[in-house]
Amino acid sequence: MLSGRRLDLMDPSPLDIELADIAHGLARVARWNGQTTGEHAFSVAQHSLVVEQLVAATSKDARWQLAALLHDAPEYVIGDMISPFKSVLGAGYKAIESRLQRAIHLRFGLPADLPAATARLVKRADKLSAYFEATLLAGFTVQEAETLFCRPDGATVDPYLLRPLPAGEVEALYIERFSTLDTLAKGAAVPVSG
Repeated sequence: MLSGRRLDLMDPSPLDIELADIAHGLARVARWNGQTTGEHAFSVAQHSLVVEQLVAATSKDARWQLAALLHDAPEYVIGDMISPFKSVLGAGYKAIESRLQRAIHLRFGLPADLPAATARLVKRADKLSAYFEATLLAGFTVQEAETLFCRPDGATVDPYLLRPLPAGEVEALYIERFSTLDTLAKGAAVPVSG
C-alpha cells in the first residue's frame, strides 16, 4: 500500500489497514467497469458516499453510517467486480472479501459482523445507490433498474454525489466524511444491537 503497509490477503490484520489507503484506492476504482457517462469514472468511493447518505436518512447511529461508508472497503485491495462475475468466482472470492471486511470493521471499532438489521439496511442502500447510478450514469431504463435493484420509493440523494468527480476530490470527500463519522461513532454510548 502507499502507506507502506503490507496486507496479507489470506489473513488480514486490522493493524495493517489505513484509511488513507482505503480512500486512495476506492477513489480510483471505477464502478460499472468504467461504463458510465461523464469525464471521470464514477468510483467506489463516490458510491460509498451515496450509500452512507442513504443509510443516514434512516439511521442516526454514526456507527452504522460508518459501516455504510466502509461497506465496499475491501475493494481498495481486490477491486470492484460486477455481481455476475463474483458469482462465477464463488466462495473463494467471498471468503477473501469477508476476511478483509471483518478486519476493516475491527480496525475502525465496528463489530466484525454487523447486526442483521444493520446489514439489511446497508444492503438496501447499496441497491438504491445502484438504481440511481444505473439510471443516471450507466444507461439503464427505469424498468431495468427497478427489476435488477429496487424502487427508490421516495429516497433521494444529493445530485452532486451522483456526478462523476475527479479521484482526488472524491478521496478528500471520503476522508472528510469518515473523520466526521468516526468521531461521532466513538462518542456513541449506545450498545451494539442493531
